[in-house]
Amino acid sequence: MRTFLAAVTLPLLCACSKPAPAPAQPSEPQPSASSTDTGLTGLVDEATFKALHELNEGEAPPLHGETVSIAGSNAYLSLPEGASAPLPAVIVIHEWWGLNDHIRHWTDRLAADGYAALAVDLYGGQVATDPDGAMALVKQVEEAEALAVLDAAHEFLAADPRISAAKQGVIGWCFGGGWSLQDAIHHHEHVDAAVIYYGRLISDPTALASIDAPLLGVFANQDQSIPPAAVDEFAAALASAGKSIELHRYDAVHAFANPSNPNYDQAAAADAWSHVREFLAEHLR
Repeated sequence: MRTFLAAVTLPLLCACSKPAPAPAQPSEPQPSASSTDTGLTGLVDEATFKALHELNEGEAPPLHGETVSIAGSNAYLSLPEGASAPLPAVIVIHEWWGLNDHIRHWTDRLAADGYAALAVDLYGGQVATDPDGAMALVKQVEEAEALAVLDAAHEFLAADPRISAAKQGVIGWCFGGGWSLQDAIHHHEHVDAAVIYYGRLISDPTALASIDAPLLGVFANQDQSIPPAAVDEFAAALASAGKSIELHRYDAVHAFANPSNPNYDQAAAADAWSHVREFLAEHLR
């Protein structure tokens, strides 16, 4: 089942999903995010947020890219087979687990669509395999260092002779979704399109005013960490700042689009990906 509602520039698309057990409610709500707070817990406490995440132990498909050095850290670069520069490019920002093979696989999917795709590592080479480890890694991320990695990634995509990207996008999921938004804010001179999958949002119009890129957001209506009310507040703040977003919302739970998560909803994830592909093609090609 899908319903469609037209509301200014915010199309709302819904797809059915399997129900998931509701995590326990927190004792009290947490404060809203500021322009520099890229934490993940949103409106739930740490314990509840960690309960929203599990990691499927299944292996990712075979990979086709290579490791490159970006700002002193390793990144994963995947290029379209047989393509030559200049290429449209996309920076890929990992979930809170880190740069694992599942994220590398998403990077290969973008390359198969004709993009030079570069998956950055904001954890300095560390990868989590359980929620406690992931939360610890999230807390170690320094904003200035993460932004420096993203800045270096943009420079790499523009300068590497195999790529010579004239247009660049950014995409991220969860932790990476929040940083996709931060990239659009802080590196507006580089970002031509930004995709935010259920990432931490900002409700301050002043902080959003520097965004120049078109935005696409994918969110879950049953997400306790990034609930529908927070998405509405974000959209209103964008409108107040004179910005807009293509917004897609699904009857699913947090992290529904990640096939390495047991809450993966194939129908909703496939529908969301179709919109992401159209969005990137429109703004980067």
